[in-house]
Amino acid sequence: MTSEARVTLAIDAMGSDEGPDEILEGLVLAVEEAPRSARFVVVGQEDVLGPMIENKPRLKSANVEMRHASEIIAMGEKPIAGIKQKKDSSMARALEMVKENEADALLSCGNTGCLMAGGSIRLRTLDGVERPALCTIWPGRERYFTLLDAGANPHPKPIHVAQNAILGSNYARVALGLVRPRVGLLTIGTEEGKGNELIHETHEMLKSINGSILNYAGLIEGFQIFENIVDVVVCDGFVGNIVLKACESLSKLIGSFLDEELRRNALRKTGALLSKGAFRSLKQRINPEQFGGAPLLGLRKHVIKAHGSSNRRHVCGAIKIALDLVQCDMITQVLADITSANEILRPEASGYSVE
Repeated sequence: MTSEARVTLAIDAMGSDEGPDEILEGLVLAVEEAPRSARFVVVGQEDVLGPMIENKPRLKSANVEMRHASEIIAMGEKPIAGIKQKKDSSMARALEMVKENEADALLSCGNTGCLMAGGSIRLRTLDGVERPALCTIWPGRERYFTLLDAGANPHPKPIHVAQNAILGSNYARVALGLVRPRVGLLTIGTEEGKGNELIHETHEMLKSINGSILNYAGLIEGFQIFENIVDVVVCDGFVGNIVLKACESLSKLIGSFLDEELRRNALRKTGALLSKGAFRSLKQRINPEQFGGAPLLGLRKHVIKAHGSSNRRHVCGAIKIALDLVQCDMITQVLADITSANEILRPEASGYSVE
């Protein structure tokens, strides 16, 4: 990050499955590389966080502050109810900081539904953006790529998916350093006419804004997702969430199978020991810690969701992503691209409103 503009990040420290200390340890790692202008506000229960921060000299010497919030939103709470009923929760207070321009971005490992609901209700979407989208970074055969929507909007209209393509393309520029990311629309076949009405209409919209606004590469199938044919995989939130969870489950299953087979006899155990470095590298490629957070794109401010089980390195990566998004002023470019695209798409002409 080259700019020294003042950036403030609000961190919901109470929502992690691993506990607040792991989040603070991630912050310790992050402040070592963060610009001097970066400021961090840790939000949560003062009696819990205070002693932990006291035991971390690096946080005491950095631009780290603490803000008390008495309540915690549990993982099992319902989205709207959780964020509305617990107004003094760490998540709600952090969202309030961003809304009131006390912070430029928010990071939370807490309840995904509550964070998405709270971000959408309290921060609102950018002018011209109809629905937010949750964007994730995945490992491909040769390089990383982005996939969205991962679950924010399971019942979109074509205009929403088309706008997701713009959001994902801009995020790939910042997070992956790509100048002109290639965008693909996920469907059941690459031939024209394959897929449902949502795919057909979205495909036509994306073709109409291909060029100056978007680098649209066309339709892709499920088996092409990891082949790096495109840099941005676009789909609706229903499909994206299923793909995400199915792949996470498959990864764990393969890992358990591999562990069982490697422990089956002494010879295999010896081979596994000799291959320890290769397995470590494989784990890093499959689960890249430098991209520990998934942004909820399309809002007026940056909201980053990290996994509930994130370790300190994942938290550090999520913090870096949050700072990069603010420093690169991605929102300004998104607004410009969305405005240009909306002038072309004219949703009313396709039979869909933008309510």
